[in-house]
Amino acid sequence: MSMSQTLAPHLQYLRCYTRTLTGSQSSGNAHVQSALTALMAGDQSLMEPPRVGPYRLFHAIWQSGAEHFDETAETPGKNPEGRLKSLSASKRAALPLTAVEAFSLEESAFIIDESPEEVEAAILGAQKTIDTQLASKVLIIEDEPIIALDLENLVTELDHKVVSFAATRDNAVGKALSERTGLVLADINLREGGSGIDAVSEVLASFDIPVILITAYPEKLLTGESPEPTYLIAKPFLPETVQATVGQALFFHPVAKEDA
Repeated sequence: MSMSQTLAPHLQYLRCYTRTLTGSQSSGNAHVQSALTALMAGDQSLMEPPRVGPYRLFHAIWQSGAEHFDETAETPGKNPEGRLKSLSASKRAALPLTAVEAFSLEESAFIIDESPEEVEAAILGAQKTIDTQLASKVLIIEDEPIIALDLENLVTELDHKVVSFAATRDNAVGKALSERTGLVLADINLREGGSGIDAVSEVLASFDIPVILITAYPEKLLTGESPEPTYLIAKPFLPETVQATVGQALFFHPVAKEDA
């Protein structure tokens, strides 16, 4: 099997992961391109195991560059760079690797070149930071009441405040603007209520807030074409997945933090 055939099933998820971790589609894609270039020019054993290898190579490149932050930094400020400095690269990666990408502790340890015990400690550290520093006002765009309530329970347990629900595009836009929401969780398919993607596009035209799209068919959004969502949750989702994705999204949007 060729390298492209081996990597193809994993690339869309790697791109999504790198965007989540860097907070930018362009930055995430650039890092993936660097990893692929290194694979093409280097030892083919870097691909082993096929799913884990590219993630490990991405992390080696990411941590060696400007995206690596010193965990010994002093108390972070209110800007995104300050918040990021409160967590090392490995601590920020440990939670999404296990909660979003579903890697085991052992696989995550191999990817970030640390021990499983260090990965487990990093997960706890990231969870604590998310829980204590990143409370925000949340709008949930979802036309399935049970899923909407499930999301409300999850984000409330993370100390966020759900300020409103919306089941249609027009309702979502109005509530986002009136409530000055700090974070949006949006289903992409609102059936009779229109498109969740259209709703968040309208919201983002008015002000900059983090948006997490939720879908049962992530492959339809991860096509490699621009634009792709920076933050994406696949249905059915786990509580840890929501926590990890919300935490990463809020790191890059200081204005989303709810005023005390």
